[in-house]
Amino acid sequence: MTENYLLEVKNVSKSFGVVKALNRIDFNVRPNEIHALCGENGAGKSTLMNILSGVYPYGSYGGEVYYDGELCKFRNVRESEKKNIAIIHQHLALFPALSIAENIFLGNENAKNSVIDWKLTIRRAAELMERVGLHENPETKIRDLGVGKQQLVEICKAISKNVRLLILDEPFNGLDKNGVAEIRSLLLELKKEGKTILLASHNEDDIRILCDRVYEMDGGILRERTMEKDEK
Repeated sequence: MTENYLLEVKNVSKSFGVVKALNRIDFNVRPNEIHALCGENGAGKSTLMNILSGVYPYGSYGGEVYYDGELCKFRNVRESEKKNIAIIHQHLALFPALSIAENIFLGNENAKNSVIDWKLTIRRAAELMERVGLHENPETKIRDLGVGKQQLVEICKAISKNVRLLILDEPFNGLDKNGVAEIRSLLLELKKEGKTILLASHNEDDIRILCDRVYEMDGGILRERTMEKDEK
């Protein structure tokens, strides 16, 4: 393991039956940088992200993943979260009938003797929401929010778990121009705070504005793209 990397992916392969989704993937992620995975649908981006976050458990793929100097043997997402890794999927994992505060702390409730402290939950949710620029009542139901604000709730969830590596699968899909600008600004702010970010995106503007390193994926094969002079 190289000390200068937060994440190292070595010779990782993954197949679904006869279909090879990933073919001997190698790449490194430096701390406090934003890295992009590019490629068409079916290129293998989501499969790779699911391996890194424990959606696909250790042993279900070939090769090795090292995080912060240790071999990852995640059996599920919960185990990756304990290592301060969080993934936000393209299809958001929020419960529409629950409030913003309830969604942020679902499974990680502020409780004592199995009794949830709702005042503390709402206060902490409000603090996280202020941090990401989500100006809503913490008791607002998710179903009453647009896609952009729901994306901010997902980021609040990640921050609440003291995330170090944030993985985002197509975070700008479904957002209007203002929503895209807000998420871009937030990701750059999180980078300043010391977070490392790996995102999948089709948008060249996202790559130019946000990313330090870019990887192209095609048919399960990954190659690093040389950044142009007018990029980072």
